[in-house]
Amino acid sequence: MNTEQGGVMEDTEKFIEVYGDFKMRKLTEDDLEEFNGLLRYAFQITMEELLHTGWTENQIMHAKMPILKNAYVLGWFYHNKLASMIVVYSMKVNIHDNICNMGGVTGVATYPEYTGKGLIHLLIKKAIMHMHEEGQYISFLYPYSIPLYRKHGWEIISDKITFTIKDSQLPKIRPVTGMIERVNLECEDLLNVHDYFSMQHHGAMIRDELAWDEYWRWDSDDIIAAIYYNKNHKPLGYLIYYIRNDIFYIKEMVYLNSEARYGIWNYISAHYSMVNEVKGNNYSGEPMAFLFEDSEIVEKIEPYFMARIINVQEFILQYPFLVKLQNLKLNLKINDSIAQWNSGVFNVYWNDDETFCEKTDETHAANLVEMDIQTLTTMLMGYKRPTFLYECGRIQTEYYMLRILEQLIPVEKPYFSDYF
Repeated sequence: MNTEQGGVMEDTEKFIEVYGDFKMRKLTEDDLEEFNGLLRYAFQITMEELLHTGWTENQIMHAKMPILKNAYVLGWFYHNKLASMIVVYSMKVNIHDNICNMGGVTGVATYPEYTGKGLIHLLIKKAIMHMHEEGQYISFLYPYSIPLYRKHGWEIISDKITFTIKDSQLPKIRPVTGMIERVNLECEDLLNVHDYFSMQHHGAMIRDELAWDEYWRWDSDDIIAAIYYNKNHKPLGYLIYYIRNDIFYIKEMVYLNSEARYGIWNYISAHYSMVNEVKGNNYSGEPMAFLFEDSEIVEKIEPYFMARIINVQEFILQYPFLVKLQNLKLNLKINDSIAQWNSGVFNVYWNDDETFCEKTDETHAANLVEMDIQTLTTMLMGYKRPTFLYECGRIQTEYYMLRILEQLIPVEKPYFSDYF
């Protein structure tokens, strides 16, 4: 997109770019009403639906204020009216036991009369630059259009498996020494269990106060939290759920060991006389049916979150490769049409336990592996294996390099259960 007046407004810090009658700037708390209006219009959220959650109209109006205070919110304005915007949260995520800074992208929206003008494309480019400058080496988002975000460098990295279990298929009670206790939603034990869980699961988000606020934001008053404690009253798992129209809905189930899993399912099965079926989501990437005595439950798998490596060099330097091959120099040729600092050949090698990654001009180096930024992201996140990506035509290399890549990259699939 060409910008008028050189694109950058040098006489003021308020506007970042101009394009005809459109002006780009960061949103502030003064923009709350327009911010909420665009969110509700673009994502078809009605006031009636929001009031159903038990919130007052004034509470709804100010519920998103923390975003404008704590997140990077960028928008295009047309004659001082918000036309298009993007939001970037500052978050942390567990990547193969390494805690990384992550930019959580959300709120990407445009009023229909302003579509087709390239506004979203430039907002995304600016957001990527912002994350690069902030040291957020990877970005996550929930896609409303997978093709759109693939075009901008994101790729699918996790699945959501929706399951439905009839009351007659609920597991039989298993003996455990602990018990379930219902608790309030702010219970410290609940927060601590999730902290332990996220530290143990690749792909999981480390929830801070803003992330927990997003997690609970639009839940209705009938949401319930229950914690499983062992015989020493140590919290080992939790269940977030509600019951409506004879259906037991699981919002989230987290357990640290098999005892907690048995205890939680015992608790769910104790509702046998109250419900006709149990519905929930599983984010492990593996079907749950194998865990049930009656495995003929209904499961539907669909892609969930996407990710994008923002800075290839820094991400690789932090990445916990399974092995450190001392005599190998791996040359990754990456194509990234948006973030030019990611395009080129990266020479990766190891000395003792340290990983080195240097950008080079070698285009015909030995051990060359070529792919785009989307493919690199889903491969290093463990969602798809190198051999599969090679067979799909997403990786160009000599076949012997696949065995090396398979050795280097951890096998675990991402677990991501959050939504923002």
